[in-house]
Amino acid sequence: MVAPVLRSFVGALMLFVGMITVIPTNVLAYNFSPLETVVNKAITDSVFPGASLAVLYKGKVVFHKGFGKMTYNPGSAPVYTTTIYDLASLTKAVATTSIVMQLVERDSLSLQSRVSDYLPDFAKNGKEKVTIEQLLRHTSGLRAHTYFFKSCASSRELFSAIAADTLLTAPGTTTLYSDLGFMLLGHIVENITGKSLASNFTQRFGAPLGMTSTMYTPPLSMVGRIAPVEKDTLWPFSIERPLVHDQNAALLGGVAGHAGLYSTTGDLLRFTSMLMNGGSSNGRIYFRKTTLKTFLERSNYPRALGWDLRSPEGHSSAGDFFSNSSYGHLGFTGTSIWIDPEKKLAVILLSNRVYPTSDNIKIRSFRPLLHNTVIQCLGLQLKQTNLSSAQ
Repeated sequence: MVAPVLRSFVGALMLFVGMITVIPTNVLAYNFSPLETVVNKAITDSVFPGASLAVLYKGKVVFHKGFGKMTYNPGSAPVYTTTIYDLASLTKAVATTSIVMQLVERDSLSLQSRVSDYLPDFAKNGKEKVTIEQLLRHTSGLRAHTYFFKSCASSRELFSAIAADTLLTAPGTTTLYSDLGFMLLGHIVENITGKSLASNFTQRFGAPLGMTSTMYTPPLSMVGRIAPVEKDTLWPFSIERPLVHDQNAALLGGVAGHAGLYSTTGDLLRFTSMLMNGGSSNGRIYFRKTTLKTFLERSNYPRALGWDLRSPEGHSSAGDFFSNSSYGHLGFTGTSIWIDPEKKLAVILLSNRVYPTSDNIKIRSFRPLLHNTVIQCLGLQLKQTNLSSAQ
């Protein structure tokens, strides 16, 4: 760990650096004091020890601020906009899905191809017809989660276990959110490209977008900027455990399709701005608009390809006012991105609600409150579209 004095210096330096962004800002145009009150109350109520929050509206960063501390210890370092968080399942959308989108667009991968076309060992026990699209849409029939570290000692054994598994339902018949599907997608990306998932992300998105604090397996030199998660006391191996919270991602060396990416709100603003700009940024095209449309359309499914969609009725972590065209994703550690293309609005929340324990689930009620408050601060609560009367 970094010494307290050095850590304070690093924090102050990061606060200064965090004020620098290539995205236009207009932070004084709206009254965000109700939003600050909501987040500070969440810290008081132990929803999380601290959080970094960013709001992008009509192409401008209208709010960007760090709240609280990295832990509940009074002497803990403050959270800045440059504090790095374990994104958990945001990795699925930001990294894996984005890479897959480029591979599909460039004809290196087909959505209708079978998983077994790329991973022959997968063609067992009724899984022969599972497609890439079904992995992305969570309709493959694979189970949601398995603690592979309890029975596997390597990535090879993990993927062999998935290949030997049986499906819970027939492919394409049921939506069940599955980590296993995205572990497979990450593995397929690496097989197709001959490069690690980490290298793929950095070369395709991280470096060109200037996401300098976004990476897998962050080095020890950056630990002072990383918000801690709960301590894993179950790691059964003698080798040092990778930093990532998710045990299966750790078994895969910290680089996986379902979890493992670290980032800041500042970096994710760059990524999110690119999506909202139709897949381009600073003259560089990352996706064609037609590709974005294909991956983000509802198509009579509750989920898009790699992204979640706002439910047209009932509870949503995006709250009551985001339009039905909204898409986003959550991360188990306390992270989320929600994007409303109709309102030209995006909200990015990074927190470590799993510190010191993931038994804390208060964030479930906080997320919709957060998004409702953002909408109200922007004066958009009377402009929602296609909302059911039940909401």
